[in-house]
Amino acid sequence: MATEVEYFERAISLATYMDNMKQLKESSFLIYEKFDVPKDDEFITYLKAAKPRILVITEDWCGDAMMNNPILRRIAEAADLDVRAVYRDEDKGLIDRHLTNGGRSIPIYLLLDANGAVAAKWGPRAATIQKHVMELKQQIPAGDAPDFEAKQKAVYQQITSDYTTKPENWLTVYEDIRKTFLPVIQEAQ
Repeated sequence: MATEVEYFERAISLATYMDNMKQLKESSFLIYEKFDVPKDDEFITYLKAAKPRILVITEDWCGDAMMNNPILRRIAEAADLDVRAVYRDEDKGLIDRHLTNGGRSIPIYLLLDANGAVAAKWGPRAATIQKHVMELKQQIPAGDAPDFEAKQKAVYQQITSDYTTKPENWLTVYEDIRKTFLPVIQEAQ
């Protein structure tokens, strides 16, 4: 079984992943073009000094990946980091080691330390965004309800709209990634 470092070595850059997207590409690039990393943030300073590698487990059909990956890409560019992506569905061995509540939720960001060990894991959503999504999903009736498909579609459209039109969500993702990775990076230095 491959290690996270071996997956990283075989992975493609996050930029290449985004360029090759077949689904949700336009929305992902809309976020990428509009999101800026907060200025004078010590997080970027620490990342620049530590130079961790970040392995992304993702797929281009995923709405959470559509929003989160461009933000991570901006972080990587600001800190000059090597961030690489693997497709979850091509080899489930990696995602199965990093399940979220027993599920293969994505994206997952693995911060690798100097020895290649996983020092921190983030994903698939920021906590406050998770809460909001779960509240919206409560509007979806049981699967056998006559209006299930229409309600489910409306909820997913609302989530996608919130992800692509609300910059406060992008900043929330940034802050949540920061909150997860910064203490680990500070401790390692």
